[in-house]
Amino acid sequence: MNSTQKDWRTGQQSKAKRLARAAQALGQPGKRVVAEQATALLQAVIQPGDRVCLEGNNQKQADFLAQCLAKVDPTQVNNLHMLQSVVALPEHTALFDKGIAREIDFSFSGPQGARLANLVAAGKIKINAIHTYLELFGRYFVDLTPHVALIAAEAADAQGNLYTGPNTEDTPAIVEAAAFKNGIVIAQVNEIRDTLPRVDVPAAWVDFVVQAPRPNYIEPLFTRDPALISEIQVLMAMMVIKGIYAEYGVKRLNHGIGFDTAAIELLLPTYGEQLGLKGKVCTNWALNPHPALIPAIEAGFVQSVHSFGSELGMEKYIESRPDVFFTGGDGSMRSNRAFCQAAGHYACDLFIGSTLQIDTYGNSSTATKGRIAGFGGAPNMGADARGRRHESEAWVKAGRQAQVDPQQIPRGRKLVVQMVETFREHMAPAFVERLDAWDLGDSMGLNNPPVMIFGEDVSHIVTEEGIANLLLCRTPEDREQAIRGVAGYTEVGLKRNKRKVEELRSRGIIQRAEDLGIARREASRDLLAAKTVKDLVRASGGLYNPPSRFRNW
Repeated sequence: MNSTQKDWRTGQQSKAKRLARAAQALGQPGKRVVAEQATALLQAVIQPGDRVCLEGNNQKQADFLAQCLAKVDPTQVNNLHMLQSVVALPEHTALFDKGIAREIDFSFSGPQGARLANLVAAGKIKINAIHTYLELFGRYFVDLTPHVALIAAEAADAQGNLYTGPNTEDTPAIVEAAAFKNGIVIAQVNEIRDTLPRVDVPAAWVDFVVQAPRPNYIEPLFTRDPALISEIQVLMAMMVIKGIYAEYGVKRLNHGIGFDTAAIELLLPTYGEQLGLKGKVCTNWALNPHPALIPAIEAGFVQSVHSFGSELGMEKYIESRPDVFFTGGDGSMRSNRAFCQAAGHYACDLFIGSTLQIDTYGNSSTATKGRIAGFGGAPNMGADARGRRHESEAWVKAGRQAQVDPQQIPRGRKLVVQMVETFREHMAPAFVERLDAWDLGDSMGLNNPPVMIFGEDVSHIVTEEGIANLLLCRTPEDREQAIRGVAGYTEVGLKRNKRKVEELRSRGIIQRAEDLGIARREASRDLLAAKTVKDLVRASGGLYNPPSRFRNW
């Protein structure tokens, strides 16, 4: 058959048939669908075996559409291939229990990590891969293009234009992939308005709009109560600020989620100011609008913040600080997870985050026995970007430290820091001889263990014991003993070669707090720029409105 005989419009024809079935099921054509008909709509447009992208981000959830999808008849809609950034809701895993879905490609699972592990054990789910966000988004445009995309937005107008508000997050990547490859795009919205503050998704890209009976769920994932920051975390934060941020002149960075990094943010206006670091470190961020960053913004440390998503309660503060955040003419921020992940990978000089397990090679993972948590953006943030070419002080210095052969062509290096206490919750050791990921990978049928950040990308490990600078290690023994040297009283730490560790300390590869001129007695919560959530509200001038769960006054 030559090209003139081949039908090149099968995708368009398939979409037309789906739309016709929807019109028949709903009893009328058009984009507006009442909430009571949402399940019937999904049953009409979704076919067995379809790739369905269900928007579930770190924070914003298309929760109503997820609930409706879980109600479809499994004899009519089944064996779906789910595409999800985050598996967060009970409805997400219920799809597999009911036989509506069979396989999944995702990035992060959060509270559903244990449930996913149970589904794998029961043979009810096939996990093809645990992706990083950019990897999953990229595949939407290559080999995982959605047949149907279920998204969430703040509002729509009568024509079907969408306003996503501050929590835009994954929506642009999902919609563009589906809408321009003959996919069906269905949006749940909180309200229908006559006019929108701005158009984030044009009506031509949207097939159906459902006004949900309640606002979509948003998780305040990045809010940390300063009252729960310990003095050990203050000590570790002091070591990071003086031993890494000041040492390398880190200006462009990303912080992971946690109390460890919240402590750093809250020490910048106090300890950072004492060290004379304003304007020299932490000026430009790829970061959600962490409330813990408010004092540093008010103190003039922060010049700009581009965000993956928003954070509940920060709306008025963001609107009042347009010099810092990326906001529209309406005053609300437009986040974008894909762009911010790209910025974190290529434009940032440092990523600092935490993990559940680190082995003696420096490999780390949050995928542990009985819990398939996924990685989110950490593999993008915590990877040396081999394609980077622009220079910065931190990038050049890290590259020079890592260079072993002076005859090699020099290149820069991203700083990737893992910051953990030696023992985690319930006295689980953070340092292990062998990652659980090996066994977990076998149980999932993967060829490779699900490692979050590979040891070759890690530049520093920070614990309450000190900093291990892996860039300066010249042999495998150097590297192993540097890691054991900061692993404390874990089994990994107890197996250290004490003489070798002291040699590494003399070479500056291991630095204790006292080596940095930090007295442990100075590591006090008194150094925190805010000690409670109420202090953060005061620092914001009353603009920050924390969710009720963080209010105890």
